[in-house]
Amino acid sequence: MNKLKIGIVFGGRSGEHEVSVRSAKTVIEQIDREKYEVVPIAVTKEGKWLNPVESLGLLPASTKDLLLDEIGKFPRNAVAFAGDTEYKGLLKLEAEPGESRVEKLDVVFPVLHGTFGEDGTIQGLFEMAGIPYVGCGVLASSCGMDKAFMKVLFQDAGLPICKYVWFLRSEWEQNNEATVAQIESKLGYPCFVKPANLGSSVGISKATDKFSLRAAIDLAAEYDRKIIVEECLEMREIECAVIGNDSPQASLPGEYIIRDASKKFLDYTEKYSGTGNNEFVVPAPISDELSKKIQQMAITAFKAIDGAGFARVDFFLRTDNGALLVNEINTIPGLTDASGFPKMWQGTGVEFTKILDGLISLALERHRDKARNKTNH
Repeated sequence: MNKLKIGIVFGGRSGEHEVSVRSAKTVIEQIDREKYEVVPIAVTKEGKWLNPVESLGLLPASTKDLLLDEIGKFPRNAVAFAGDTEYKGLLKLEAEPGESRVEKLDVVFPVLHGTFGEDGTIQGLFEMAGIPYVGCGVLASSCGMDKAFMKVLFQDAGLPICKYVWFLRSEWEQNNEATVAQIESKLGYPCFVKPANLGSSVGISKATDKFSLRAAIDLAAEYDRKIIVEECLEMREIECAVIGNDSPQASLPGEYIIRDASKKFLDYTEKYSGTGNNEFVVPAPISDELSKKIQQMAITAFKAIDGAGFARVDFFLRTDNGALLVNEINTIPGLTDASGFPKMWQGTGVEFTKILDGLISLALERHRDKARNKTNH
């Protein structure tokens, strides 16, 4: 049986570069090597694309060892994004001049979190190349990345969300007094300040007064031109994983249990440093009725952005009145050993190797479906 060539694209220019490398490590280690030939394609923090041999340098030694035999089969410049044998390749990764051989990738699996990976930009590149790729398309990725637009789509789908305010960095710089007044009027303190287009809790701060609010906005503005501020709620954070195209399915919900009561939210360090301050529990300690409601709302959120492939939907469960709110959707959720997405499917009874197999099948299915469009011919 001929193996499918799977290009794992990881790293990238966003603030989540390191998380992406860790996600790629998990995918490479868990994928069925009897069915797939893995081709690592790293993007540096500066945006340089590396060929497979160079890409090994970004991976841990244990992961690198798994790929040494396969990488030896490739010339250093042999990888191209091409969805058809007639294509010459939209993008060829070349390190040594003079070689002209091009190896077609059968499927690309982008494991790029945050900007330039999860926001529709690289998905557009794959669309132009005519190659199947894992995950959401251009529109779903960009809408899922922008928290302000995401909330508009959720509201349109009838999903409950928390109160929020968003504004541009330029508005903040031109008249910060007006922005502070708007936030105090609509939300009050405490509140959470976030870059509108980022994930993994990067650039997020809790503001408790004018001083900390200004500092939080300045921090968020370093990461994005659009800033979003949300009300602070007494709540539990519940997550739910979704897989599918037109008929998505949801996992059992999971919950981060925070041991240190002084930590009201999980920041980037808490999520990925392994400090031991939190534990992800599947299934979440909630009623069966609430679990089913979360699963259905997760599917509704997925469909609201026209999702495909996979996503993770995050919820707030208010502890004061029991209300369930949709917080956000992540169209390329973390796939590390500390991430909720693989743990939720494992807790649902599906091993991660099976999940990866399903995601690749969904990518091929979606590519075949798109080929039916008349505008593609």
